Amino acid sequence: MSYRKLVLLLAFLLIVPIAIFLVYAFAQGWFFPALWPERWDSELFLRQLRDPQVRRGFEQSLVVATGVSGLALLLGYPAARVLELQQFRGRGLIYGLFFLPTVVPSVATGIGLNIVFLRLDLAGTLFGVMLVHLIPVLPYVVLTLGSSLAHYDRNYEHQAAVLGASPWLVFWRVSLPLLLPSLVVAGVLAFLISWSQYVLSLLIGGGKIITLPMLLFSAASGGNYSLIASLSLIFIAPLLLLLGLVARYLGSPATGATPRP
Repeated sequence: MSYRKLVLLLAFLLIVPIAIFLVYAFAQGWFFPALWPERWDSELFLRQLRDPQVRRGFEQSLVVATGVSGLALLLGYPAARVLELQQFRGRGLIYGLFFLPTVVPSVATGIGLNIVFLRLDLAGTLFGVMLVHLIPVLPYVVLTLGSSLAHYDRNYEHQAAVLGASPWLVFWRVSLPLLLPSLVVAGVLAFLISWSQYVLSLLIGGGKIITLPMLLFSAASGGNYSLIASLSLIFIAPLLLLLGLVARYLGSPATGATPRP
């Protein structure tokens, strides 16, 4: 199979679920064995957009995912920089510890941390949900930035420092432009992972923090396909918009830095 056919196949597999959601969200009176709905109506979809609980879930999901993206970059960039640009004993072990959360079931992580968060009064708070989302997010952010920094040439920073630039100016005018594509990709990846979290949000949110995945899972248990499709469209719409806005960075090389000789 040629590369072009493979891309078309992957695009087809990605588009089909969205097309199914669109059909079910706006189809009315579609019963077996009819091959086509009796009519099309946007009332159910618009009703979900106006629903206070859906709006609250959307707003809280947006706040949490955005906050997690920012915190993950603030914590992940220094960690990746140290792990990739510094040589020290135990470096491989620390790298392995960063990826340990990816093999531990989220249920076990959430139950264990719920006890700690209850004692710290973080359970049932937006900040608490953000902190617990960092556990599955940080490994991927560190990996994304680390793969970029592995080919990063620090001589540009040294030259700027020799010319009198302060550490902040070196970061703002040299490091940030070179690493911007990787930072954008890491931030988007962090947003996507946090946006889709269900178990950790449920365990740490304690019913006080309601996110879109929680509403979607609740609707899925009811078996109303039109409702499920409407909530699914609301759930994936911001993701598609975000991917569209950063598409030029996603299509860039893994790093904006010049490879080291």
